Amino acid sequence: MAGSASRTPFLTAAGRPVSTPLKDVRAISRQMVGHFIENVIPCATLPTEVLDGDVTTVTRVCLELTGGVLDGRDLPGRLERIQAAAAGWAREGIPIDTIHNAVHEGFKLGFDLVIANVTNHDHATVVGVARRLTDVQNTITSAVSAAYVRELRSVVSEHHTAVHTLTSALLGGQSTSTMARECGIEIADRYHVIALALPPHAEEFDPALDANVVARRKLRRVQAELANRCVGKVLSLLSVDGGTLLLPTVEFSEPDLDDLVAGLSAAAQVPVRAVTTAATPADIPRAAEQVHELVEIVHRLGGPSKVYRPHELAFEYQLTREGAARDYLSSVVDSLEAHPELLRTLEVYIASNLRRTNTARELFVHTNTVDYRLKRISQLTGFDLNDVTGLCYLRAALLIRAHRGLNRPDEGHPDDETRSRAG
Repeated sequence: MAGSASRTPFLTAAGRPVSTPLKDVRAISRQMVGHFIENVIPCATLPTEVLDGDVTTVTRVCLELTGGVLDGRDLPGRLERIQAAAAGWAREGIPIDTIHNAVHEGFKLGFDLVIANVTNHDHATVVGVARRLTDVQNTITSAVSAAYVRELRSVVSEHHTAVHTLTSALLGGQSTSTMARECGIEIADRYHVIALALPPHAEEFDPALDANVVARRKLRRVQAELANRCVGKVLSLLSVDGGTLLLPTVEFSEPDLDDLVAGLSAAAQVPVRAVTTAATPADIPRAAEQVHELVEIVHRLGGPSKVYRPHELAFEYQLTREGAARDYLSSVVDSLEAHPELLRTLEVYIASNLRRTNTARELFVHTNTVDYRLKRISQLTGFDLNDVTGLCYLRAALLIRAHRGLNRPDEGHPDDETRSRAG
């Protein structure tokens, strides 16, 4: 815009260039900064060295740039200096609305100075001044915004990388004291070590949609919810199918964890499952390995969306350990492999806590059909679902089968595609 103005003749009023009142840029810039302090409330809270330094200097540069535009002259290098200052303010945390308010106030004052000597015969001049000031204000505002946002993204990226490195170091059992100082993060004495499982969103299986985009949007919603609830106190490593959270135990209670996972489930629009245990920084690697092994079991079993503690999963964990008992139990439901509708009915029936009506509703069949299938399952496996012992054996067999499928590459799972993307 300044370039186009440079080809336009000078604007004059009362026989003088309209830029004349702006010539003493040093004195006017000091007056403007004083006005900012008194009238732009956020400016009054800025450190004195910022007001006397960058703010005064940039105000003078803006005045020079404005005077040049009013006179139709290009003044190279001015925008670059403004952008450099804006980048510095972004790194120092000065709010961008404070900067924009100051720019707006400065142009109001400048306009008053420029038109102070115009007469009733200078209508065309006033219109020209207004247009040029609008152009230069837009140029300056755009330059400030672009530099500020660019620098802010850089700062956020640096912090994110540092936090990512610190979290990886804690999970890997490495020394973290130097990294923590660089991040400005204090290492807690004890952490909740949380393993998260994020199942695929329903839209990830829609062939009309890009599954990768849907998965990343799910992850961004989870990250936004984490940032909102944990306000910089969470260390995390997440992908589209889950990850690890480290939360200081002094900042977050056990009920807080339950609320957090409920919020993450709502944000992700999928049933998030989590397993947590507490550990000192030195014990985090071992604790993380344990909770991830357990959350995989819960995820495979399709347990309710909630936070699990290791003691709640002792039975399931033990059944997945190698041994003769596991080998026997794993064969209990082999007879159902040829009848996938029966196997599915058994899975849903046990997952619904033995509720026939809920099972029928999920399978879209009549309750009589569920009864018939349950009877056939008992006949084929030799275990009666109406008997506590038979029910325990069949539930254990399903658990082992799910775990066996996790470790056998030839058995697919709905999450395999998502897990591959996350890798």
